[in-house]
Amino acid sequence: MSEFKLSRRDSLRNIAVLGVAGAAAAAFATVPAEAAQPHMSKALSDLQAALNQLQAALPDKGGHRVKAMELVKGAIDETAKGMAVGAM
Repeated sequence: MSEFKLSRRDSLRNIAVLGVAGAAAAAFATVPAEAAQPHMSKALSDLQAALNQLQAALPDKGGHRVKAMELVKGAIDETAKGMAVGAM
């Protein structure tokens, strides 16, 4: 049986190449999809903040507060769907 031996230089080069490739793959795997969509991400954050404020408001608004919450929830859903499509 023949033995295959790598030189130190070859071993170090292989480690360096694998390290760079692994780091690049890890960077892509850990970046959330919304990172490439700063405006959509900000809009989603603002919509969630608006919903929180509407939920904290006094309920006596003639049904308009409830309707506004429904519309904001719809906007949150549509924004999230848009971000998912944009990430493809």
